[in-house]
Amino acid sequence: MEGRDEDVRVGANRFEERQPIGTAAQTQNAAKDYREPAPAPLVEAGELRSWSFYRAGIAEFVATFLFLYVTILTVMGIAKSPNKCNTVGVQGIAWAFGGMIFALVYCTAGISGGHINPAVTFGLLLARKLSLTRAILYIIMQCLGAISGAAVVKAFENAQFETVGGGANTVNAGYSKTAGLGAEIMGTFLLVYTVFSATDAKRNARDSHVPMLAPLPIGFAVFLVHLATIPITGTGINPARSLGAALVYNRHQAWHDHWVFWAGPLIGAALAALYHQTVIRAIPFKSR
Repeated sequence: MEGRDEDVRVGANRFEERQPIGTAAQTQNAAKDYREPAPAPLVEAGELRSWSFYRAGIAEFVATFLFLYVTILTVMGIAKSPNKCNTVGVQGIAWAFGGMIFALVYCTAGISGGHINPAVTFGLLLARKLSLTRAILYIIMQCLGAISGAAVVKAFENAQFETVGGGANTVNAGYSKTAGLGAEIMGTFLLVYTVFSATDAKRNARDSHVPMLAPLPIGFAVFLVHLATIPITGTGINPARSLGAALVYNRHQAWHDHWVFWAGPLIGAALAALYHQTVIRAIPFKSR
């Protein structure tokens, strides 16, 4: 692949197939013709006059609303049952979170990008994939959607909502705040790294012969992270989800460790953006 705009002059990418044929030749040409899009401007005033800008914000609100509504009800249903063998268990909670992300990203990707998570928005902002104005709108709408979703669940089943702690994230007994923070950082890193990889325009151009359904790996990443970290923090990896449940439940235990569920996801998202941009895409080391 020597001589291409995206190549790094050292390492494995220096060596190419000498006689690419068939699909390999086609994808090689696609990658060669690919041009890196310009970074998004920090402030794009024109967006504020566009209906698509506000439509995207509404899509983020509705998606996060539905996400909280379904997932908190799933948690409540498991906690309510006297016999855990009759419930979907921890695996079911993980599937509910992962499945909802899969469905909602699929529904909203063409409108807003399907972030549904301030950490994802923050990571993409650091990579200059969207403007600061759009990022602020998305995060506000995600938080409002999460609060609304949790509020509707409480309105439907107030007593049970209070009994199970509103589905609020806390660092579980037996784990330190450091362990909880580490779990949130690693979990969000995996999620945001998957988002970058599944939506990479250069990769889609190079591997256009391989159908790529981006919501599937993103939802599966959420599922796997929940399996790993539910015993530690209940799995946040989404500050809007943690804020919505905590604000509606509004008890001391919901706020005691709340900083972990903002600091961890934002740090994990920043690390994923840094890794993808500097190592995977090698943007700082492009050939000139």
